[in-house]
Amino acid sequence: MKMLINVPETVVADALRGMAAAHPELTVDVENRVVVRKDAPVAGKVGLVSGGGSGHEPLHGGFVGPGMLSAACPGEVFTSPVPDQMLRAAAAVDSGAGVLFIVKNYTGDVLNFDMAAELAEDEGIQVAKVLVNDDVAVTDSLYTAGRRGTGATLYVEKIAGAAADEGQPLERVAALAKQVNENSRSFGVALSAVTTPAKGSPTFDLPAGELELGIGIHGEPGRERRPMMTSGEIADFAVGAILDDLTPRNPVLVLVNGMGATPLLELYGFNAEVQRVLAERGVPVARVLVGNYVTSLDMAGASVTLCQVDEELLRLYDAPVSTPGLRWGM
Repeated sequence: MKMLINVPETVVADALRGMAAAHPELTVDVENRVVVRKDAPVAGKVGLVSGGGSGHEPLHGGFVGPGMLSAACPGEVFTSPVPDQMLRAAAAVDSGAGVLFIVKNYTGDVLNFDMAAELAEDEGIQVAKVLVNDDVAVTDSLYTAGRRGTGATLYVEKIAGAAADEGQPLERVAALAKQVNENSRSFGVALSAVTTPAKGSPTFDLPAGELELGIGIHGEPGRERRPMMTSGEIADFAVGAILDDLTPRNPVLVLVNGMGATPLLELYGFNAEVQRVLAERGVPVARVLVGNYVTSLDMAGASVTLCQVDEELLRLYDAPVSTPGLRWGM
């Protein structure tokens, strides 16, 4: 496989060096693998820290900035960051108002963030945690006990980030983050396998003419494998799986997310089919976001995330944000 890299061992460090050069508004510690808002800590503001394995960009480092995360900890490709990174990030953003850890439900992330929270509290940093587990495709997977954390991570980070920037207290920011997660569901589809730099070849076999329904963001198996389907058929299946698990009483935010190798031409066409299904099911749509936000390196495919919102959640979602990966209102 051809990749635009030097050697697999330096992929993450090289990317962080490039990120630092492109975004002087961030403090990028390449050696210790921490990305922090340049103005952190902000007096009176709750710090938001997230992180996970690299390969899902712009998640999480690309979501650091005003209106979203205070800091992010990138691990090696598809590998959890370590507690020392998380502790360093928490210390860098804590202003005395506390720190919220936003954790996708993968075993390594959960264990390491739990350990980091204990270490932070030993140093006098108040920490709250929220677990993102929005994926309806499978209950358990290769990396997870319970549901996986996927596209809803963007909504949790955005809405909690807006609340934190308003100066809301840690308990309220954490409660809003949990509310967003509880109101969100996701489902993903793979059209091709993912290739990691270390392996240099596809990590699983997906024959030509087939697709995997319910895939995870690391290439974990989904619900089933089928012959290739049309965009409309995939939308029927994915949105149907979400609405089997979530009955929205309010309008929804819609994320049509590319997995890394699917062009916007296809994603916008897929979004048209997602909107058709939602209209047929009588689900009102408040906002739509289309693009590559929670990716899986070079995997072709897409995921759909729905998050039902009330007036407060929608107001916080619409609040200004300025990060490398998400920006509006500023």
